[in-house]
Amino acid sequence: MARNDEHSITDLAGTLAVVTGASDGIGHVIATELARAGAEVLMPVRTPAKGEAAAARIRRTTPGARVFTRALDLSSLASVAALVETLTAEGRAIDILVNNAGVMRPPSRQVTEDGHELQLGTNHLGHFALTLGLLPLLRRGRARVTHQTSIAARRGRINWGDLNWETGYDVMAAYSQSKIAVGLFARELDARSKADGWGITSNYAHPGVSPTNLLAAQPGLGREREVGGRRAIRLLSRWGIAGTVRSAALPALMAATDPSARGDEFYGPRRTIGGPPVLQRTPWPPLQRTDEGPRLWEESERLVGARFAARQSWSS
Repeated sequence: MARNDEHSITDLAGTLAVVTGASDGIGHVIATELARAGAEVLMPVRTPAKGEAAAARIRRTTPGARVFTRALDLSSLASVAALVETLTAEGRAIDILVNNAGVMRPPSRQVTEDGHELQLGTNHLGHFALTLGLLPLLRRGRARVTHQTSIAARRGRINWGDLNWETGYDVMAAYSQSKIAVGLFARELDARSKADGWGITSNYAHPGVSPTNLLAAQPGLGREREVGGRRAIRLLSRWGIAGTVRSAALPALMAATDPSARGDEFYGPRRTIGGPPVLQRTPWPPLQRTDEGPRLWEESERLVGARFAARQSWSS
């Protein structure tokens, strides 16, 4: 991939890419570009009609694109397990996995159907369970796994004493925690792959700031109006200071497809909030705490339960 706004992706014909959160926004751009490069793209989606409409848009703009959907609600471990079982039965090796989907700033503390704080449960635990569940298929494809973190991970910490924020809930601190967890998981996955010879390359990226629907009105979250500040983001994007939805997708695309990517690398916009994608020199301070990676992995296994943790038997 060329490291500029006119990026190009090497031929991906014959590969299978799985992209979460691809029914709109950044994920949709990622799925579209992978399909244009020849990959067969699976879009796991929470809302089937929205997912099919998004897949149809890709097919209209990209003749010959092979795009299909499957049901997935990352806030439900049962839904994650169902998708894992379906793809395992199909037996197709996965070459690229982009853990992109996420939620941000519900108006009050909400929990997943498994009782986890919504942002941690969706942004991190759902993807953690999905990645571990698909580990045999990822190993078979010697997959490139890309994890979408956020500018919110520049500061903050893991609330080890209360991961689910059952007391003293702070919505932005909980969001930062979820995105720090995404980055630490990315780094720990790459470390374990290298140590145990899994053949998986794990990188992480952040999109900067762009006018996506993440802060839009979302009645499903109980948010009837867009979050304050979204209008300012649109203006900054229009003025070329912040990114566009398209430019915000490029760091994750680079992490997923750049032939020079080695694993445990961090990608983002050049100016932090916008600009062309570049390899970041150093991770943000919360993501440098690699000693927390093993602890996060163990706590995440505990929270998602034995059916996903048991899949570690494939790593031996």
